[in-house]
Amino acid sequence: MIVVGSMIGSGIFIVSAEMSRVLGSPGYLLLAWVVTGFITVLAALSYGELAAMMPLAGGQYVYLTRAYNHFVGFLYGWTVFTVIQTGVIAAVAVAFSKFTAVIFPYFSSENILFSAGFIHVSAAQLLAISMIIFLSYINSLGVRGGKLIQRIFTTAKIIALIGIIILGLYFGFSDHTTLAGNFSHFWNAAGASFMHGKLVNGTLNGTGLVSAIGVAMVGSLFSSDAWNNVTFIAGEIKTPKRNIPLSLFYGTLIVTVLYVLTNLAYLALLPLRGSPLAEDTFGRGMQFALNDRVGVAAAAMIFGNVAAFLMAILIMVSTFGCNNGLILSGARLYYAMAKDKLFFTKSASLNKKNVPSFALLLQAVWASVLCLSGTYGDLLDYATFASLLFYIITIAGIFILRKKLPDAERPYKVWGYPLTPVFYIIIALAICADLLVFKTRSTGMGLLIVITGIPAYFLYRRIGEVEKSDVA
Repeated sequence: MIVVGSMIGSGIFIVSAEMSRVLGSPGYLLLAWVVTGFITVLAALSYGELAAMMPLAGGQYVYLTRAYNHFVGFLYGWTVFTVIQTGVIAAVAVAFSKFTAVIFPYFSSENILFSAGFIHVSAAQLLAISMIIFLSYINSLGVRGGKLIQRIFTTAKIIALIGIIILGLYFGFSDHTTLAGNFSHFWNAAGASFMHGKLVNGTLNGTGLVSAIGVAMVGSLFSSDAWNNVTFIAGEIKTPKRNIPLSLFYGTLIVTVLYVLTNLAYLALLPLRGSPLAEDTFGRGMQFALNDRVGVAAAAMIFGNVAAFLMAILIMVSTFGCNNGLILSGARLYYAMAKDKLFFTKSASLNKKNVPSFALLLQAVWASVLCLSGTYGDLLDYATFASLLFYIITIAGIFILRKKLPDAERPYKVWGYPLTPVFYIIIALAICADLLVFKTRSTGMGLLIVITGIPAYFLYRRIGEVEKSDVA
């Protein structure tokens, strides 16, 4: 439930629009989702060995520290706190607010409640912050409350997604027109872009097509991220040496299947190619779904005018459950860092419920600041490249640890070693290289955020040394 719930947020209902514009091909759209799922499962299988070997709170931070050193582990933890975890929490909370406003217009981002100079606080931002605070409080009361919320909301959104898939495929196959239209240009890639105010469809082939697939996968990778969060809470999972590897594999596999089938349902209901000038949902297609809300557009083909409300409820459930998993997991990583004196010292303390409540508080405060800043969307784009780099470095750590600690207990060894981790590293490096060329600004900012952790590391080391000398 942690793996599935943390992965499924609002992305699956939105990102396929941008991916459709970049690729312009139903076949390559599905391929991008399949490749994303494939490498995510490869990564999960690889992480299984590390998780079984080191079932400790902090997960990936611990793996990086053990394989390399505290410096590499800290850079990862720093990026998680400043952008990856808190940025996703903020983005998911704001998505929750936006779709709540569909049912309750008061929570619209246009409803400004407070304004002072450049600071503007909307009802949507206030609701997003309230959601973060509420879930942080629930999780501070013990793991049982967070576990219950995770089970209820993850189960609900899995059932709802399955419902969309079944209904979408049923209505789509009942009337073959839309599906036949998409299959008529299944592998004909033609990216849609605007030049001088006019829509241009440029044919993609060769290296241009490969590059386009890599760029498009930013959306599918974002939607498939956060699967590693379950490793952060290893210290609170029963028989973690067995259950974490299993949860990583089955969780990522379930989400991959759901995502591919959901996109197939979209293609059964909507033409992939459309026009931004069309006045109806069908005419706009997947490429130009209103506000990129492909899920709403597809549901409208089944339920008509009530689709917006039904999808709003579904996405509210989805984002609420997603954020619960992210909030529950993230604090455990900061706790592990603080135990190594590489984060705020108080974050290493547990409350009477054995929960790192101060770490939860810090996470909630920073995520709330990002909600108010409105920069979370950019931060997420910047973090995609950084996340991939740390996944690559972590999985490369398997080879280092096999050599460094050959006799260490390994209850689970990565299936298909060494090919499984090697395949992931090669594919992920290729995507990173693609993003460096075609999304230079975003990748550069991602690297810059990681680099800002360097002075922070030496500052924490200095503080830690002062504290040691004071104790002595």
